[in-house]
Amino acid sequence: METGDESHGDGGAQGQNERQRPDDERGHDDHRHGEDHGDSRDQGDGRDHDSHGGDSGHDHGDHRHGDGHAHAGGHDHGHTHAADVDLLGVAVVTVSSTRTADDDPSGDVIAEVVEAADHEVVTREILRDDLDGVQTSLLRLTGRDDVDVVVTTGGTGVTPDDVTVEAARPLFDRELPGFGELFRILSYEEIGTRAMASRATAGMVEGVAVFCLPGSEAAVRLGTEELVVKEMGHLVSLARRDD
Repeated sequence: METGDESHGDGGAQGQNERQRPDDERGHDDHRHGEDHGDSRDQGDGRDHDSHGGDSGHDHGDHRHGDGHAHAGGHDHGHTHAADVDLLGVAVVTVSSTRTADDDPSGDVIAEVVEAADHEVVTREILRDDLDGVQTSLLRLTGRDDVDVVVTTGGTGVTPDDVTVEAARPLFDRELPGFGELFRILSYEEIGTRAMASRATAGMVEGVAVFCLPGSEAAVRLGTEELVVKEMGHLVSLARRDD
C-alpha cells in the first residue's frame, strides 16, 4: 500500500482534475490521488492498497526481438546488443492486496503505454503486499527468456505494507538512482513537495531492467511514458553488451 508513495502513489482515484491543481500539492502516493500518481489501490483510507489480491498472472504469448532474440523460449540474456533493442518483452506486475485481474487500472495503463511504443507485454501478474512473495516473483520473471523488462506498480510508499522496494533492491546488480530522481522531479512539477514521499526506484537484474513505480494511474502513466519506454531499450542493450 503506498499511501504516501510520493503522492504518485496508490489510490489514483481522484482523477485528472488534480493535475490541474498544481497548488493542491497532493502526494504522488501509491494510494492516493487518483491522478496524483497515487497507487491505484484506493481503499477509501487513502492508503496504497496496491496489492491486487492474490498472485495471479497471465502470459501474453511469445514474441521476437527486433534484434533477433526469440522471446518464447528464448532469447539469451547474454547476447551482444550493438544497438538499442527494437522489440522488448515486458512483464507488468501489480503489487496490491486489493486489485484483481479484472480491476487493475494501473497495470492496464502500463500495458497500454508499452504496446503503444511497439513493445510487447508478455505477462501480467497481481501480487499481494508480501515481501517474500514479491521478491520470489521478481526473481522468476527476471530469469525468463522472454522478459527483458519488468515494470511494477504499487508498494513504493511509506506505509508498513509498502514492500516492493525492499523486495527489488537486493536483487539489483546495478541500481539506477537516476530513475527515481527523475521521477520525483517530474512528480514535483505536478504535485509539489508531496513527491518526496515516493520511493520509486529501478535497477538491472542480470540484464533485465526492473522499474518500480507507485500505484496510481497518474504516476504510472507519467513514469512509463516519460522515462521507462524512452530508455528501457538503451539500458537493456548496455547491460547485455559483451565486454
